[in-house]
Amino acid sequence: MKSPIRAFDALVGTGGLGNGIMLALEGNHTIGREESRSVQLLAQKDRCKLQNIVHYVARLTDLRTIPLGRVGNDEAGRMVVAELAREGMDVTKVVLEQDLPTLTSYCFLYPNGDGGNLTTSRSASSAVSAEDMARSQDDFARYGARALALAAPEVPLAARRALLELAGRFGALRFASFLTGEVQEAFEGGLLSLVDILSINIDEASVVAGLDDATSPTSRDIVTAAAVKLTARFPSLRFCITAGADGSWIYDGRELVHISGLTVKAVNTAGAGDAHLGGLITATAWGFDLVEANRIATMLSAQSVLSLDTINEDITVESFRRFAENAGVSLPTGFIEKLTGASDKTGVAA
Repeated sequence: MKSPIRAFDALVGTGGLGNGIMLALEGNHTIGREESRSVQLLAQKDRCKLQNIVHYVARLTDLRTIPLGRVGNDEAGRMVVAELAREGMDVTKVVLEQDLPTLTSYCFLYPNGDGGNLTTSRSASSAVSAEDMARSQDDFARYGARALALAAPEVPLAARRALLELAGRFGALRFASFLTGEVQEAFEGGLLSLVDILSINIDEASVVAGLDDATSPTSRDIVTAAAVKLTARFPSLRFCITAGADGSWIYDGRELVHISGLTVKAVNTAGAGDAHLGGLITATAWGFDLVEANRIATMLSAQSVLSLDTINEDITVESFRRFAENAGVSLPTGFIEKLTGASDKTGVAA
């Protein structure tokens, strides 16, 4: 079969690499500051930011996918590297850190499916440096403007800045996301000037928006206020803001477009935002514009929450096609054909 035409040839990304422990909370009320609560240890797989995102890119494209990061020289670290390699990623730039353990995430789930994460601060991922990013220079030199770059959380901001600067010098298209506790620093410190496409959730957007919680702003209020600030300070920035059941908003440089969420019976919402960003990158790699890419990302995010694990390993080209068909959603013309041309029916990139 003739290879489908891609807009990009490689993805170079950094972010947290590690595994996690999944805990089921008893009771839906938010954990209090001094509260003790019973939990159940779940036999579910939790993975960290970079792996959550790039899994779907490797699964649904034939891009050369190059993760940059560090894992401990321990059982958990070797397992993470093996999982990345099994999806066809180039793991030659994942460093085995001798002095620090692999990053560990503690994911807690409420009975209604909502949840959150706590991650260890002193880990192999915390040792990722600008020097680690420099090891990708040959890749950016090779692929130039046909490369995508991803700067994801759970590694130091300095390392992410170094990757974004390096990628920019070679004309790569740069994606980034930030946690709630760091997005203000990224905004005020000008780091967003190095980003082409930003992906944040409604909590992170509320920090940018700076609205008074006492006014009980709606998701639309928050997105509108955040969009005003983002476009005023960084006029070339494009961005996506996800808001769970309220859908998502995409700004493509011209207008802010809302896309409704897809109603599904979620099993675990942890990792949904990462899947959404993975979908944006996947669709962009295939040459779709941001509005169409966000439609694809919305579908991928919705399917991702049907898994108990933070990565839905059941997602393949064929299962994604069936999911969209059963949901009665029309994907952008040619998307499934492009995926089918690049992947086998198990979903692993050819």
